Amino acid sequence: MANNPTQSGFIVKHRDDVQPVACPCGSSTRIITSQDTPTAGFHITHIQNSKKHFHKKTTEIYYILEGSGILEIGAETINLKPGTTILIHPNTPHRGCGDFKTIVVPIPAFDPEDEFQVDESD
Repeated sequence: MANNPTQSGFIVKHRDDVQPVACPCGSSTRIITSQDTPTAGFHITHIQNSKKHFHKKTTEIYYILEGSGILEIGAETINLKPGTTILIHPNTPHRGCGDFKTIVVPIPAFDPEDEFQVDESD
C-alpha cells in the first residue's frame, strides 16, 4: 500500500503493514518515518514507564488514544486520559509513567540520533 511521495505528492500506509519496534518508551509502530519524508513522522506508541529523555531538534505532539498515566515534562506532571494532547518543545526532558497508547507526531521526522537519555541518578 505504500507509495512513492516524490511521484504522487502523498503517502499512504496502514498500521497493519508496519512492525512495532522496541524503544525507550515501550514499543512504537512507526507508520510514517524519515524514510518517507523528513517533514514529520506519525507513530503509535505503547508507553509503559518510559525512560526520561529529550530531543535537541525535535518537537513532539502526543495525542493519548487509550489507557492512563502521567507524563513528566520538565518539572511538571500531566495526568493523562484519552483525548489529552500535549506539545513538547525541543530540549524538554520528558517521560511517560503508566500504561497508555499515544499517537506521537515528531517534527521533523524522528531521528534516533536526536534522542538523549537523562541521567536520573542525581
